[in-house]
Amino acid sequence: MRTLCVATLFVLACMGAALAAESPDCAVAAHLVNAEYRLPRVAAAIAQAHNLDIVVIGAGSSTLIGPGGADLAYPARLQQILSKRLPDVKTKVVTNVKSRRSAAEMAETFEKILMEEKPALIIWQSGTVDAITGVDPEDYRATLDEGVETLHAGGADVVLMNQQYSPRTESMIAIQAYADNMRLVSQQREVPLLDRLAIMKHWSELGTFDLYAATRKVEMAARIHDCIAQLLADLIHDGVKLARAQPKAGQ
Repeated sequence: MRTLCVATLFVLACMGAALAAESPDCAVAAHLVNAEYRLPRVAAAIAQAHNLDIVVIGAGSSTLIGPGGADLAYPARLQQILSKRLPDVKTKVVTNVKSRRSAAEMAETFEKILMEEKPALIIWQSGTVDAITGVDPEDYRATLDEGVETLHAGGADVVLMNQQYSPRTESMIAIQAYADNMRLVSQQREVPLLDRLAIMKHWSELGTFDLYAATRKVEMAARIHDCIAQLLADLIHDGVKLARAQPKAGQ
């Protein structure tokens, strides 16, 4: 047990040495990324199996179009960043992504994903499609709540991720109620939340990224995805650190 603890502390130290934002642009929003909750299954996968399988579940905003777009999108960059920070851990990030898919439609795939991929971590991004199609916000909250319960029962930790921010559509799509309900589920279920909406809005307001132009410029979109990946890696690191520092009884 002592050897395991020493090894885990060494891994966390290696992760911590590379934290927050290899890029100054990413660091602008680092204060908005706070891991308040533990990721015990991820911590165990790192310390015991030296193997970390992650599945990103979402609609279209985890991808980038064009040649090489998949390699520039945040799931691929997250795998690269975590592999660099955790050189002794075999890290794999796969995606289960389909455009125009609601949170409820995503939840229907969970049991199959858990059985086939056996991930230690699910990154579940949702909200935009539900807002566009007018899903009742309370029904959306219930879907998230039940989905997190299913994923935990299936052996996976969960990180929730809300919508992208767009100044072009801010006044056209009422997304705040869905973001608020995701935060509520995050708090009630004690799962980390990457508040992508607040992060991107902060970047837009400070002029870090011109989000009016981002949809037309693949290079800028790739930089945004890279920052999302870096901030996600920081969130995962902090959740693992909390799990090692504050294990629950029986773990």
